Amino acid sequence: MTGFRNFLLKGDLVELAVAFIMATSFAVVVQTFTGTLTGFIGKVFDQPDFGGAEIADVNVGLFINAVIAFVIMAAIVYFLVVTPYTKAKERYFPVDAAGPSEVELLTQIRDSLANKQI
Repeated sequence: MTGFRNFLLKGDLVELAVAFIMATSFAVVVQTFTGTLTGFIGKVFDQPDFGGAEIADVNVGLFINAVIAFVIMAAIVYFLVVTPYTKAKERYFPVDAAGPSEVELLTQIRDSLANKQI
């Protein structure tokens, strides 16, 4: 069981799964939610959908819909996939802090370079 858990929580497999899930499973949900959200927002402007919104005879509504969909999808992915994955990875694969810190390593490099200068 430990080997299977390690296989699932290693980076590449989970990152690939997140990309696949984002592209397929969340697309319909996000499109539907975005349509609902823009419908509510559109009521403020007496327009049920931003698809026909124009500024100086230029259609900007589709861009507004795309931005809202992107923000909603990013929030869903971050809070429902990335955050739980990061917590599980930290729990099962803690970072080993036994080695020297970055500051110590940089100090050693600086001292080493200073000793070689004439």
